[in-house]
Amino acid sequence: MYKFIEKIFTFLYPVFRKWGLGSSFASYLSLIINSIVLCVLAYVIYVIFRLVLVTAMAIVAKKTKTKFDDLLVTNKTAKYIAYLIPFLFIYKSVPIILERFEYWEDIFRPAVGVYIVLLVLWIIRTIFNALRDYFKQIPRYSDKPIDSFIQIIMIVFWMVGVVVIISEIFGIKTKDLLTILGAVSAIVILIFRDTILGFVASVQVAINDMVRIGDWITMDRYGADGDVIEINLATVKVRNFDNTTTTIPTYSLSSDSFQNWRGMLNSDGRRIKRHILIKTSSIRFLEEEELNELKKIQLISDYIDTRKLEIDTFNSSNKIDKSLAINGRNLTNLGLFRKYITQYLHHYPGLNKDMITLCRQLQSTSNGVPLEVYAFSHDKRFENYEYIMSDIFDHIIASVKYFDLEIFEGINESVINK
Repeated sequence: MYKFIEKIFTFLYPVFRKWGLGSSFASYLSLIINSIVLCVLAYVIYVIFRLVLVTAMAIVAKKTKTKFDDLLVTNKTAKYIAYLIPFLFIYKSVPIILERFEYWEDIFRPAVGVYIVLLVLWIIRTIFNALRDYFKQIPRYSDKPIDSFIQIIMIVFWMVGVVVIISEIFGIKTKDLLTILGAVSAIVILIFRDTILGFVASVQVAINDMVRIGDWITMDRYGADGDVIEINLATVKVRNFDNTTTTIPTYSLSSDSFQNWRGMLNSDGRRIKRHILIKTSSIRFLEEEELNELKKIQLISDYIDTRKLEIDTFNSSNKIDKSLAINGRNLTNLGLFRKYITQYLHHYPGLNKDMITLCRQLQSTSNGVPLEVYAFSHDKRFENYEYIMSDIFDHIIASVKYFDLEIFEGINESVINK
């Protein structure tokens, strides 16, 4: 191939010399004609290869079942390869055409070489873009940080490309250039600090399966509370539930704390953990008449009978003086209310009874006694979950008065000031 090119572009100069033209004039005339011929040949090669490659790839894409070749067509890989071939022809031809013009050869040959390197990098980029789109269409890879992996690979190729470009421009051997780059590696690390941290974080995220695309994460430091829509080498994009987008540095996922709700979404229920505050002064022992009245509440009727019999037996066997209610064992309105809520939760259809379901009393506070519901809803969708939780607490708040209890309500300071 090289000898064929050499024959084409060395043909004119001897002919012009035989015609009696001067050496300088013959050189410039052959240069002009050879340049025109080179451009025409390069364009013809481009048209031929573009027609062949694009058509061939389109035919193959239609006949094969895989979608990867369709994505190569979409990313115009064949078109860029068709650009590359004539420039390789030009790169081989420039030294022959400019044989008598060393100054111009030192300019044009490196320039064409740099453009070829950039074209090769662009072709590689289109191939990896097609790979990225292909893997994203496969369900088992759709939640993986494919963008990060592609960016890491492309950074490696770009680094190699930059080394080749510098070698081409300055005529430095690649080995010597790598030695120089090793000496300035500290500066490179400083400049590309975020990229390097992002690279390490991306590897950790992928290996430890910390975050996937589609995961619901919460990160208070960055105000993120929503679904992960993109994981790149430098950033992670989160679409918040208010439809805003938060961008988080990728390395923050390994250096800072964040909450991933994937485990909850993959579990059998979403936790309900909320409490009401009962005013301490409203808690008291229950009288016989009150117990008889509360027995009308069906969910705790049997419980009252069983507990009352147990308590009466204990007090009687231990000769407890019941002239004072504090003596012996007694039922309280708060304890009975807690039992009622527990029974109500066990009968509520929206809760998963195979998981923990209880009503518990927390540490007393200056604002009253917290009575907390701890349960799991079957439905994990946000709107349905909120409805279930609100429905439960609507009933609990409305039920408080039947047990002669009061809910603590903070005093409005503006009313006091008046």
